[in-house]
Amino acid sequence: MPLPFEQPIEDLAAKIRDMRAYASEQQIDLTEEIDALQARLDRLKRDTYDNLTRWQRVQVARAPGRPTGLDYLQHAFEGFTELHGDRTLGDDPAVVTGLATLEGASVVVIAQQKGRDTKENIHRNFGMSHPSGYRKAMRMFDLADKFRLPVVTLIDTPGAYPGLAAEEQGQAWVIAESIRRMSELTVPAVSVVIGEGGSGGALAIGVANRVLILENAIYSVISPESCAAILWRDAGEAERAAEALKLTSRDLVALGVVDRVIDEPLGGAHNDRDTAIALVKEALVEELAQLTHMSGERLRRARYERFRALGRFEAVA
Repeated sequence: MPLPFEQPIEDLAAKIRDMRAYASEQQIDLTEEIDALQARLDRLKRDTYDNLTRWQRVQVARAPGRPTGLDYLQHAFEGFTELHGDRTLGDDPAVVTGLATLEGASVVVIAQQKGRDTKENIHRNFGMSHPSGYRKAMRMFDLADKFRLPVVTLIDTPGAYPGLAAEEQGQAWVIAESIRRMSELTVPAVSVVIGEGGSGGALAIGVANRVLILENAIYSVISPESCAAILWRDAGEAERAAEALKLTSRDLVALGVVDRVIDEPLGGAHNDRDTAIALVKEALVEELAQLTHMSGERLRRARYERFRALGRFEAVA
């Protein structure tokens, strides 16, 4: 199902498919006509995706078919072994954790997982973690420090689960504790926003030495719909809110919130999952290689200074 702004692209692609089928059935040569349409399709894709509005990038970040955390764990890493449970209350399927190797190097991985369909979305709580998910992440941080393993986190959540049960279990405290624990890691940590990075639910596993973001992912303190509902009492003003929030990868690099943008294949990650996963893997390998030579104290200090610098400004008379 194409996104609303992708419909002209889908229509032209369907026309090319029909023309190829007709040429094959009738055994006629339509190569010149098909090549012309293909060139037109490539231009249309480039023009469309190079000029997306902020709200359109929100739609791409949430697009069905976009690679999920598990897709990256299973295809960008080797030998992924999942570890369950927080050793306190239970296991949260919205957070997937475990051990894996990346180009031969062992790493601890933590990924927020949305569902690939409605049934899995319900099981994964739409990627919204309970306190047990963040306690599980902290267990992984302890494991990483104990065995001197780098940490890779994959962020994709609309936010932490705000329900009554989560609040009764100390959701806000657990998020704060996860932020504190990750900030104290003495091993390299790299975070990648692969879809939505929603508020404290994302930041809880995002206090890394290097924070990367996919080209069409978003990272914000609040969703555009919620922001619009608060400011204008109308969630229908989400597009207006998205412009104000400056939540796209380009905005975030300019603001210093993220360190690097990982390009997506033309048409977005949801239209070329394999290439998107390969690009994320390449970026992770490069970033970890730059951090592995640093001492534990230097890593921790650099992480502290990185986040303390956020929001710093100079008054101009």
